[in-house]
Amino acid sequence: MAALSTVATVAGPLLDVQQLSKRFGGVVASAAIDLQVRPGEVHALIGPNGAGKTTLVSQLAGQLRCDAGRIVFDGADITRLSPHARARRGLGRSFQITRLFRSFDVLDNVVLALQAVAWRDADAARHTVPRRQARRARALDVLATIGLADRAASAIDALSHGEQRALEVGLAVAGEPRLVLLDEPMAGMGAEESRRMEALIGRLREHTTVLLIEHDVDAVFRLADRVSVLVSGRIIASGAPEAIRRDPGVIEAYLGDE
Repeated sequence: MAALSTVATVAGPLLDVQQLSKRFGGVVASAAIDLQVRPGEVHALIGPNGAGKTTLVSQLAGQLRCDAGRIVFDGADITRLSPHARARRGLGRSFQITRLFRSFDVLDNVVLALQAVAWRDADAARHTVPRRQARRARALDVLATIGLADRAASAIDALSHGEQRALEVGLAVAGEPRLVLLDEPMAGMGAEESRRMEALIGRLREHTTVLLIEHDVDAVFRLADRVSVLVSGRIIASGAPEAIRRDPGVIEAYLGDE
């Protein structure tokens, strides 16, 4: 895992969501949500379809403006910052629908992600030969981390669905974010691909804090340090996985059929 640095600890929560609200007409997507993510943990967000999970992640990443509330990241209020400003502060995201540059090969997708991160520092962004070589070497390290080192020269369309999802995660963590938001990384995967993704997330926890949105409840309970349950735009429970598994309200609202 040479491409990623070790998690740095901070006092208090790394992410502190305070009374975050979002409404679409008469539909309340986020209803005064409070959520804290601690440094170094895998914090899972689960809930039924339509609960507002992706809406919440989009507000955290800055793609969607909140109507009320605050988002505090590493002690700073980022509520009104743009997505790229949040990324510069160390907030990364993957998406439910894979977003890759299909006209570039696998390695160049990671190089482009690293090049975008370099714009945090004008000097580092200069296109000198040593810097290009360094970014290429780092991109190869990232591919080794996500298990795609042997696919560096492959076209995106030559990758399986699981490999594309792994590459999406690689792009999200290439810039060494303090916190990465993973939006249903196992969606559409078969059993073997899901096991590989679960192992990858398990490795990432050593190097970055993870907020994981995922429908595979069994994987969530194996991976997460803490779990929050979102139902109809509200957090109805938050705590250790075993406590969440036994919570009567969670069983009734979401886990009853699991």
